[in-house]
Amino acid sequence: MAKVEYEIIKPIGVLSGEDEEWTVELNLISWNGGAAKYDIRKWAPGHERMGKGISLNKAEAEILITLLQAEM
Repeated sequence: MAKVEYEIIKPIGVLSGEDEEWTVELNLISWNGGAAKYDIRKWAPGHERMGKGISLNKAEAEILITLLQAEM
């Protein structure tokens, strides 16, 4: 399996788990040297390990924001 390279460009915030070891975070991340995307996933302390998550480009993130605002 090929190694996944990532760079956290900008940490945006912690969504949950601040009282636990792993946290669910929203970050702007570049995966394998690609364009940065908004990313929601679980992270171990120090960001050395990660769980499954979802990455959204800017257009997808804007649609998600619109959908969430309509539900609130």
